[in-house]
Amino acid sequence: MIHVPAEPAGRLSDAWRACVGTGRLDLALRRDYQDSLALLQRDIGFRHLRGHGLLSDDMGVHRPFEWQGSRRTHHSFTYLDQVFDALLATGIRPFLELGFMPGHMASGAQTVFWWEGNVTPPADEKEWTRLVRAVLTHLIDRYGPDEVRTWPVEVWNEPDLPQFWQDADEAAYHRLYEATAHTVKEVDAGLAVGGPALSPAADGWLERFAELAEHRDVPVDFVSRHAYASGPAQTVPFGTHQTLAPASTLLDQFAQPHTALAGTRLAGLPVHITEFNSSYRPDNLIHDTAFHAAYLAPVVAAGGDHADSFSYWTFSDVFEETGIPTALFHGGFGLLTHRQVRKPTYHLYAFMARMGQEQLARGDDHLVTRHADGRITVLAWAPVDPTGDTPGPDGHTLRLSLPVAGDGRGEVFVRRSSVDEERGNAYTAWRHMGSPRSPRPGQLDVLHEASEPARSHSRLPVGHGRTDLTVTLARHEITLVELTPVDDETAPWWDERRLLGGEAA
Repeated sequence: MIHVPAEPAGRLSDAWRACVGTGRLDLALRRDYQDSLALLQRDIGFRHLRGHGLLSDDMGVHRPFEWQGSRRTHHSFTYLDQVFDALLATGIRPFLELGFMPGHMASGAQTVFWWEGNVTPPADEKEWTRLVRAVLTHLIDRYGPDEVRTWPVEVWNEPDLPQFWQDADEAAYHRLYEATAHTVKEVDAGLAVGGPALSPAADGWLERFAELAEHRDVPVDFVSRHAYASGPAQTVPFGTHQTLAPASTLLDQFAQPHTALAGTRLAGLPVHITEFNSSYRPDNLIHDTAFHAAYLAPVVAAGGDHADSFSYWTFSDVFEETGIPTALFHGGFGLLTHRQVRKPTYHLYAFMARMGQEQLARGDDHLVTRHADGRITVLAWAPVDPTGDTPGPDGHTLRLSLPVAGDGRGEVFVRRSSVDEERGNAYTAWRHMGSPRSPRPGQLDVLHEASEPARSHSRLPVGHGRTDLTVTLARHEITLVELTPVDDETAPWWDERRLLGGEAA
């Protein structure tokens, strides 16, 4: 029995909801995307959204033209305005990632992804900074400086990888960052600019980025990197399999910037993990499973100890980096499939959104919080083996002695919501259906129904201001238990035994 103290250990960090990832930004023009985002914000409520492609050709911002024998540039904000209006209407703000390179401005033809984002440096640095200035000035004019100052500005994405930055040329990235950061501050000194948005494989880049900032007096308001825990890709047609490191590896990656920057000018700056997930592949079916929710539960519960934000990559399977998905469940990064079918990891985040502000206890398999009105919430998860050598426990038991508000007597109402291999698991139902690539409307209805968590209700007695809760977890289960003191208003003449009209005993 674990004795949970009545006095809080502190406030529960909300770094887990500070940001979430998305596919390229022009996808926000689609109805399926907007419907998914509205559902996400209703159930979870993230504060910022980060995605690629803000400056790529499909957003149509950079529009060069010829006039009177000279090359000129028009900056068009038609799609940009529609995208940001749609985001703000759902209560989520942009986390701006400046990239990729407009084709007519690029120094080369190298691209990344199915949608061909250009990843080469600008042919003309001044033309790039004019573009950055025009975009930020427009955003401030449209939405106001106080609003846009809440939107972090990140320069590029994973420049340490050659697929995202030509030849992974570090010196070229430093030049880009320096020119961009100064431009951001010239537009408005209150804008927060940072980077370098490194991959988990980056070696020494963060330390050298700190040297750049110090030796050349370059503005840096936050540092960013990414975190993934998967091994090399083993590809099959339209899919990928990978090994997974223990989930604690992700927390180690979250903490790495603080260690790397100790003693530098950047020490103590906010750390944003602007992408994280188990696998870095958008076609790995592990993302769709109950295992995935249980695997990430300790990361979501504890990540705020190590970073100011950690952004799940991504909120929706409306995402096309490797092409248009070939099936409803295809291993996409999303918390939601197309058509808003909720995955088990979606429920992990929805459960976190119902936790209280005061953190009372945290362990290897649980998190306990309290709301301002005295309600107690417990998030519990079954431990998993990421190697797959063992199937994971079926019947993992957690016993807690919990403090209860009130006069210390009576009972508490217990509401439990659970997701595991069978319950709240549309992926399992889809597999039982025969894995239909394009589910018919009736099948979609079944999948939405299958994605609902299992729910149960009961009461527990309270004695001396505490109640004892025993939770037995199925394989790969995550569960949320909410305990509310009972104010019993049952009429004194009510007798449950007389429901069928019999006489009182």
